[in-house]
Amino acid sequence: MSSRRRFLRHLGLGAGSLPFLDIIDPAFAAEAISKRGSLAGVGSSGGRDDEDFWGWVRSSYTVSPNVINLNNGGVAPQPKVVQDAHIRYYQYANEAPSYYMWQILDQGREPLRERLAGLCGCSPEEVAINRNSTEGLNTVIFGLPLKAGDEVVLSKQDYPNMINAWRQREKRDGIRLVWIDLPVPVEEDDRIVEIFARAFTAQTKVVHVTHLINWSGQILPVRRIADLAHARGIEVIVDGAHTLAHIDFKVPELGADYFASSLHKWLSAPFGSGLLYIRKEKIPRVWALLSNNEPDGPDIRKFESLGTRSFASEMAIGAALDFHDVIGGRRKEERLRFLKDYWVDQLEREPGIRFLQSRRHSCAIANVAVDGKKPEEVAGALFSKYKIHTVAINWEHIHGVRVTPNVYTSRHDLDKLVRALRQIRG
Repeated sequence: MSSRRRFLRHLGLGAGSLPFLDIIDPAFAAEAISKRGSLAGVGSSGGRDDEDFWGWVRSSYTVSPNVINLNNGGVAPQPKVVQDAHIRYYQYANEAPSYYMWQILDQGREPLRERLAGLCGCSPEEVAINRNSTEGLNTVIFGLPLKAGDEVVLSKQDYPNMINAWRQREKRDGIRLVWIDLPVPVEEDDRIVEIFARAFTAQTKVVHVTHLINWSGQILPVRRIADLAHARGIEVIVDGAHTLAHIDFKVPELGADYFASSLHKWLSAPFGSGLLYIRKEKIPRVWALLSNNEPDGPDIRKFESLGTRSFASEMAIGAALDFHDVIGGRRKEERLRFLKDYWVDQLEREPGIRFLQSRRHSCAIANVAVDGKKPEEVAGALFSKYKIHTVAINWEHIHGVRVTPNVYTSRHDLDKLVRALRQIRG
């Protein structure tokens, strides 16, 4: 990283390479390419139960040997090479901050934008790099030109930060919030679509849809809702905090006008990293949340006027993208669903244990309830007696313990979870 030219040349390496990893650890990058090649014969979705490969993935993390972390739905750990990238860039910037930050590391944002656009399946001119889903979605929520009497449809199962943002607009601008209550878990997409459709009126201007309900793991039929909304002239905001790099899809396939995600969840990027997608023709419609010389202009970069930012954190996103590419999006989804099904299948028919996630429409996240016990009791016992970290959920009519494995989770970890839940049930 001794010069801007060398830095950019490295990031411009061709398809099939791992340029961000290669900058930080060439030996690891070569090993990763070899591991990816070992699964070449099984296709993009094969290898979900290849424990040699997933053992290597696990060894690439620095997770605690004393705690089984099954709350990856909150925030995921980063592979060691991503941590190394963050530290290396941070130390590099400290050698001469105003030079190395603005003159060299900042030049890597456009190659990074291109890679993120590839993950999303859209144009780089539709992707802004920011800090998390809350920032991205608040940018849209507060940036849309809504007026008193305009209706916004959203659900009681949406994330609290988004609910609070809409309530602030309601209080400040007099818009009307129309609430729906999703009876999750739901196996029939038709039922969900019908609930949204009944809420739409001639005054509805926006529908806010959470792609995956974080409380239970329910995946919503976003495209069907979006198509229905667009047919009525309604704009579509999608909260994708839990789906990007979790399930295999491209953002335009959702039919969303606006989409945001947190990269520190399923991409395993540095904490406090995210992205915002806005369809190109919609960008001028959204005012920048923070100051910009053209807040109503057509350039997606107007949403990146954050002042001094963590260049180290931002550039380390590239290492997380490379690591994700080694696994492959489709293979990762299949593995995560395999891990969820592995432990759920062992308990699904047992008395006293209930599951609150959809069987058909879920991936890594499950929510389990033990009859006669509060979620806090179950989560507390899992940690105090078995050192298994989960999270108790009490939100609307969803009361259970959310369990979220990740790619580094082993079947041995999940066997311990199954035994612990049986003992807690008594």
